[in-house]
Order: sequence, then structure tokens, then C-alpha cells
Amino acid sequence: MSSERFMGTLRSAVSFLLSRYWLRFTRRDRLEAWQARQLKRFLQRVLPQAQRFKGRAVTALDDLPLMDKTALMGDFAGFNTRGLSLAQVLPVARQAEASRDFNPTLGDITVGLSSGTSGNQGVFLVSTQERQRWAGILLARTVPRHLLPRLLCPWRAPLRIAFFLRANSRLYTTLSSRRIDFAFHDLTLGLSASLAQLDVQNPDVLVAPATVLRGLAEAALAGRLTISPTHILSVAEVLERDDADVVQAAFGVVPQQIYQASEGFLGYTCEKGTLHLNESHLHIEADWLDVERTRFQPIITDFSRRTQMIVRYRLNDILRVAEKPCSCGRVERAIAAVEGRVDDILWLPDLAGSQLRALYPDVLRRALLMHGTTLQEYEIHQHGLRWQINVRAAGDHADLCRALGDSLQALCRQQQLQSPLLSFGQWQAPPPHAKRRRLKLLQLPEGLPCTY
Repeated sequence: MSSERFMGTLRSAVSFLLSRYWLRFTRRDRLEAWQARQLKRFLQRVLPQAQRFKGRAVTALDDLPLMDKTALMGDFAGFNTRGLSLAQVLPVARQAEASRDFNPTLGDITVGLSSGTSGNQGVFLVSTQERQRWAGILLARTVPRHLLPRLLCPWRAPLRIAFFLRANSRLYTTLSSRRIDFAFHDLTLGLSASLAQLDVQNPDVLVAPATVLRGLAEAALAGRLTISPTHILSVAEVLERDDADVVQAAFGVVPQQIYQASEGFLGYTCEKGTLHLNESHLHIEADWLDVERTRFQPIITDFSRRTQMIVRYRLNDILRVAEKPCSCGRVERAIAAVEGRVDDILWLPDLAGSQLRALYPDVLRRALLMHGTTLQEYEIHQHGLRWQINVRAAGDHADLCRALGDSLQALCRQQQLQSPLLSFGQWQAPPPHAKRRRLKLLQLPEGLPCTY
């Protein structure tokens, strides 16, 4: 083994051990003390290396303004410590997308494109050392105890991981090693193209978006796939209850979640099945969306990154907090669900017609999923006071549309909202590599203020 490869393996191993065994906080004050020390070091030593923050004496996060994807892309070179501009990095990322060869780098920097589900695609930069640390952190947070011998014992067969996503990256292939048989499956080719290879590998760990997991489960139930994974992770999309049920029925395994974005590794599922925010590596502020403080947008500062600055970065996601602490004992914030994006919230006038009130994605999903297997697929697009609802029915399409109309009217009465004008159509399957987005706010109703 070369010295460079040995150092990379060592760096991943140290990150694994640190994240799995030392950074397991059971007291909130100790977690916050750890974050404070890391933030102080980050603000003093790392942040000033980026042009955007040179010459600024930053002693606290509150000294910094909020940022988002628009701000990052608007001053891309200013927000990374290498001074790399969009003009330098975009050709590398776009060539990889076009050729489907994701190995080329810009020096030691991996360049990737986000999926752009919010309408504007972002670019992320990760150094070789960051990739190696990320691999150790991810494995520490996601590999269950029963698979650890496959990862750590050289006399055991390597851990087999099958990974489905729209685009590969050297970030992900960093996981490949003597102890990990890592196979990437390109979703742009469709699921059918992967079934034979998947059967040959027979992965221990299956990682894919929720819709892909469901497609694989349906293939297994139909006898077209014979794999038997013992650990299943849902990524990139909201994992809905009906998808999880089909996956469990096919493989006998309850799927868990990874909350990962181009902005960082944001959350993981513990051994008790609870999604926790990765607060030992991130500082996360809550921008509350309701007075009851049940849902919030996360504002993240990644003090573990050294190349691209993610500092007080407001994500467009809606997180719903768990009602009680997790029984695993961790004090990293427990999340009941990643409900979707802020533009998945639909808005309707209250009964007085004085203001718009929010209908959150989870509330709508529960109302629609009461129709069971007769509602196979759906999407709702809001244009002002009109909702276009496209559905795929197991039975009569017109009967289902009438029943859905009744359910939505009942939901509006319960929420004390005016009912929208409903139009129904046939659901059309998106391309296999596209993320599922069932709810889309395309245009707000005009003339009324929004109230969460």
C-alpha cells in the first residue's frame, strides 16, 4: 500500500472511531461545549482563509449574515478557501455529468453538482482529506453493529454496498476499499439495467432514494430480483410510510434514512430508528416555522469543512421535531421527519379571507394516504387558488378523484381554510433519475399575507 493510500485509510479510520465512540454525547451541555470549541477554532483559523471573510474579526456566529444557495453561487470564489471560481469548476462538473465519468478532479478537489430540485443547481467542492474524513463519519453513523465484523475483520468477506443515485462522485467512491465492495448504479439508465448486476453482488447494504427502493422491492416481490440486504438506507427523497412498508415486505428490513445534501452530511438514523441531526460535526440553528415550534428550517454551519464555507446557510428543508427524546440516549436533536421543502408547503385563505395559512406536506400526505392502495401515485401543483391534482388509480380514476375531492374538502374544513378549486388529471411517471416531488407551490394566491 502506498504511503498516500495508507494516510487516507488512516484518516478515515480515525474519523470512524472518533465519530462512533467518542463523539456520542448523552448530555446536551457537553455537546454544546464541544460545538463551541470547534466553532471558535473554525471562525479564527479557517473562515479567514476565504476571500469573503478576510480581514473580518468574527468571534461569534451572530456576527455573520445568513446565506443560501443564491448567495453562495453569486460569490462562489469568495466562499471557498481555494479561490476557485464558477468558471473554473463548472466545466469539470458538467463534463462529468455528460460523460458519466466522475473520476476527474481539479487538483485534489472533487467538484459535484447538486440535483437542483429547488430549481437552481448548486456546485459543491470537497478536498481529498475531506472525502476521507466524510467516509469515516458516514460509516460510523450508518453501519449497524451486526455488520461491523464485515468492515473491520480482514478474515471476513468485505462489506457489500450497492448505491443508487443520479450521479456518482469521488466523494462516494471513497468508500470503496479492501473492506468495502462498493457498486454505483446510475439511475439515468433505469432500474432494469441494474437488476442483473445487483443479483450478482447481492449487497449487504442497499442505499437509494425512496422511490428506487420501492421499485427494487416491487421487482423482488415479482421474482425479478433475489437480493437479501440486511441494512437499507433511504437517501435524497422523503421516505413515506407506504414506501417503507413495501420495502419491508420485500426484504424483511425496515429502511432507515440518511439526511445528506450537497451542503453536508446532515443527519443519520440511530439503532432505535430515530433520525438525529449530525450535531457533533455541524452547528444547526432552528428557524421556526410555527409558534408551537414543531417545524423549522435548519440554518447550518459546518465547522468540519475546510474548502467550501457553509456558514449560517439556510436550507430550504422542513424538519419536524420528535415529540420526545430518543431512547438511544443521544442528545443530538431527534427529528420526526424531513417533510420536504419550504416550497412544498401549500397555502390557502382562512375562512375570514384575511390571510393565507400553511398546509404542511405531512398533513396533506396523511389525508391522501387514507385512501390506501387505491391511490397508487399522486402530485399536487398549486397555481393560486387552483390545485392541479394528477393521480394514478388502482381502480376507477373518476371514483378516486371524487373521493380525493371529498377528503381535501374535509381537511380544509378541519383546518378552517377555504377549499381550493380542484382539477384532476392522469399521473405521469417522471424520468427514473428525477427526485420525487409530490407537492409543488408554483404560485401563491395573490393579495393576502402568509401566516405560519
